[in-house]
Amino acid sequence: MATQNRREYLTTTPIPKLIMTLAFPTIMSMLVTGIYNTADTFFVARVSNDPTVNTAATAAVGLVFTVMALIQATGFFCGHGSGNYLSRMLGAENYKEADEMASTGFALSIILGVIFAIVGNVFLTDIASALGAKSAQSLAFTKDYMRIILLGAPFMMAQFVINNQLRFQGSAYYAMIGLMSGAVMNMVLDPLLIMGFHMQVTGAAIATVMGQITSFVVLLIGTTKGENIKLSIKNIRLNGHYLLEIVNGGIPSLFRQGLAAIATLLLNRTAGAIGSDAAIAGMSVATRIMMLMASALIGFGQGYQPVCSFNYGAGLLRRVKDGFNFCVKYSTLFLIGIGAVCYYFAPNLIALFSKDQAAVEVGIKALRFQCITLFLSGPIVISNMMLQSIGKGVKASITASARNGICFIPLILLLPRLFGITGVEITQSCADILSTLIAVPLAYSELRTFKD
Repeated sequence: MATQNRREYLTTTPIPKLIMTLAFPTIMSMLVTGIYNTADTFFVARVSNDPTVNTAATAAVGLVFTVMALIQATGFFCGHGSGNYLSRMLGAENYKEADEMASTGFALSIILGVIFAIVGNVFLTDIASALGAKSAQSLAFTKDYMRIILLGAPFMMAQFVINNQLRFQGSAYYAMIGLMSGAVMNMVLDPLLIMGFHMQVTGAAIATVMGQITSFVVLLIGTTKGENIKLSIKNIRLNGHYLLEIVNGGIPSLFRQGLAAIATLLLNRTAGAIGSDAAIAGMSVATRIMMLMASALIGFGQGYQPVCSFNYGAGLLRRVKDGFNFCVKYSTLFLIGIGAVCYYFAPNLIALFSKDQAAVEVGIKALRFQCITLFLSGPIVISNMMLQSIGKGVKASITASARNGICFIPLILLLPRLFGITGVEITQSCADILSTLIAVPLAYSELRTFKD
């Protein structure tokens, strides 16, 4: 497809049709990714016939999720930062800078991934303890799982970068194929290594990293297809101009994902202090299920991002605003429906992942509280994605920080002191309510400046 055809497609196709066309592959990608992220928890909960061992293993996977979230945050920082900019440059027909930004963002992610792998393994025991591993068994499982995850950091970060760059070029199907290839690899290896070869959490970690490497390879091949930007060592420009643009476009993602990691750390430590491994396991399961439900929303929003950034770069502000209103309306309706279903079936869903009664009780209550406010995620997430995609770094950083930082951190420090384990279970729901009051006004403060 010629460059002019891509431009015409992104700037003239009716907004509902365009967003849904681009969103379908990203929704599928996110759902499959959410499923295989949940697969580790599902299979790890069956590593032994001893429920105590299963609970410790499930808790360990939940604890290491903080580290994975930090790796993901850094990958999204490089991917969204470079992807937003190259998409705006494509919209403005500045192809040279788009090419250079793609290679620069990719190179930066590899460098940062290697640093993560080395530093993380040097301080492995200290990190495992800081994450909240209390018992000797959960500490051992946490170290076994995290050691392998850290070694895969360069591939994990790089595949997030390529995936986002492809999406921002309008090549959502290439991005989908890459992510789904890794998901399939992970889901095949999980039961084989955990239950077949009895490798316990080490098998789960190997399956996850192999899935990430598979995605990396397939996505890298995708950059060579069609009119997608080809990555090249000759185009790497690690200079102030491109690094500042990556920071401006990527810092909201770093805040959003990084604060999610900190929020998970605080959640696990607080739950562990009140209810030990069972509470950590229950909150971990509820969190994974919520991530799976939210993955469809993230995919929907990612279908809007290239529409937003490309049309903003092309000066078509009405299309940016129409896309925002479309996404907020339909994401809210969808989340109301899925939240109601998951609220009703919460006991069944939690029971799939844990047989420990104490963990199940915590998980059910936490999941139901979060289902009540799930519909607020639509305006929060779409507001953040819109501000980030048009290059409004400060406002996007505030909206990205609201949910897991500005609102969540004070609440997780306060509510458990007042209400015990119930305070832990309601924290995310309370944070959702407060975050909506921050995100929506900031989004509309920008949208109202757009001239029809």
